[in-house]
Amino acid sequence: MAKLYFRYSAMNAGKSTAMLQVAHNYEEQGQSVKLYTAAIDNRYGGGKVTSRLGPQRNAEVFDASFDFLKEVPKVSCVLIDEAQFLSSAQVKQLHQLAQVKGVPVICYGLRSDFMGEPFEGAAYLLALADDIEELKNICSCGKKATMNIRVGADGKRVTSGEQIDIGGNERYKHVCGRCFYSS
Repeated sequence: MAKLYFRYSAMNAGKSTAMLQVAHNYEEQGQSVKLYTAAIDNRYGGGKVTSRLGPQRNAEVFDASFDFLKEVPKVSCVLIDEAQFLSSAQVKQLHQLAQVKGVPVICYGLRSDFMGEPFEGAAYLLALADDIEELKNICSCGKKATMNIRVGADGKRVTSGEQIDIGGNERYKHVCGRCFYSS
């Protein structure tokens, strides 16, 4: 039975690396996969799933108007990077893809934003995913990192602003709950 999977973590835990490995494993067995990433995330160029370790791969992009039920071809597995940017309707489409069409769907993304608020896609994945897994990361204090904070050009924490502001290590830090509330 195919499932909808949600693999989440704070930033910098290796979600994209894990996704690229899963794609490789399927293809090594002669099976076809389709990779998708959010159109809004163009840090490494549009339509690229990129690990900070170096590996990267082309992917299809999704935006708010993308319909997974209509657009996904017949494949062995669908892999979604930056899944926090999915809409509730898209998460429901992916759930249907797994439950009705029998295609495993594995989503990788953040659970919450820099203010500790859930992303829409993540909230619906937490509600509908058949299997949920946290990928671990470590805060600078040594505890498990579960949250993200945004920092300004001065290195100080930013506590307000738009939910989405694409960036990497220069804009975000992964922290534990204690450091999230004390910084």
